[in-house]
Amino acid sequence: MTEVVGRDDLLLVTLDTLRFDVAAELAAAGRIPNLARHLPGGVWEKRHAPGSFTYASHQAIFAGFLPTPAAPGPHPRLFAARFAGSETTAARTFVFDTPDLVSGLADAGYRTVCIGGVGFFNKLGPLGSVLPGMFQESHWEPEFGVASPTSFEGQVDLAEKVVAGLPYDQRLFLFVNVPSLHQPNWFHLPGATRDAGDSRETHAAALEYVDRHIGRLFAAASGRRRCFAIVCSDHGTAYGDDGFTGHRLGHDVVWTVPYAHFFLEAAA
Repeated sequence: MTEVVGRDDLLLVTLDTLRFDVAAELAAAGRIPNLARHLPGGVWEKRHAPGSFTYASHQAIFAGFLPTPAAPGPHPRLFAARFAGSETTAARTFVFDTPDLVSGLADAGYRTVCIGGVGFFNKLGPLGSVLPGMFQESHWEPEFGVASPTSFEGQVDLAEKVVAGLPYDQRLFLFVNVPSLHQPNWFHLPGATRDAGDSRETHAAALEYVDRHIGRLFAAASGRRRCFAIVCSDHGTAYGDDGFTGHRLGHDVVWTVPYAHFFLEAAA
């Protein structure tokens, strides 16, 4: 990352609430081809989330603590604040001297842009303003929120405009929080009803919906130069697993998340 930062654009996509098992099953079944073609080996990496719900997890992610590989470590990190005694800061780690990665990248010359999704990014009150407030530029509209069946399409439309409006020589750190997997997601499965509510099947259908449109986001992010992309979940969620529903709880389906990073080559 010491070579990537300053040379390439950066894209961070959090597929909010996406479960690892659902993501892995859909990739293996060929149901998310646009994502799968970029996954190393065509598979998601199994990782542990740094938090059990959106706010906690993103505070950690923006401090440089991405989801941790689900295997004994220590595991060198891509990004880290300068911190004496850190056992996960390696020679190739991009080290920043600010409280968070976002401001660290701004200091490195990046335009930092947030396109929010779930309520912690809606800027409608003090709590919903903390995370987007880290960025030089942040966006949220009701059509980007969890209740919109077309939320991700709207976010991608805006991402295309953001990239198109930047000078060519301006490096970009673009963050997109995708709300489509979060409840409610029943409307992504044909035939599902509000009364029946969300399920593992509607969660899977929501990921298929995201996959249909994520190619446009990747194309926009790499439209000017090569882009280093990180796509991951911030936490999972339970649909009756062992009697649990939702997240902000200590079940394996909440703590286990899919992760991938890869380069998006610039269009010729």
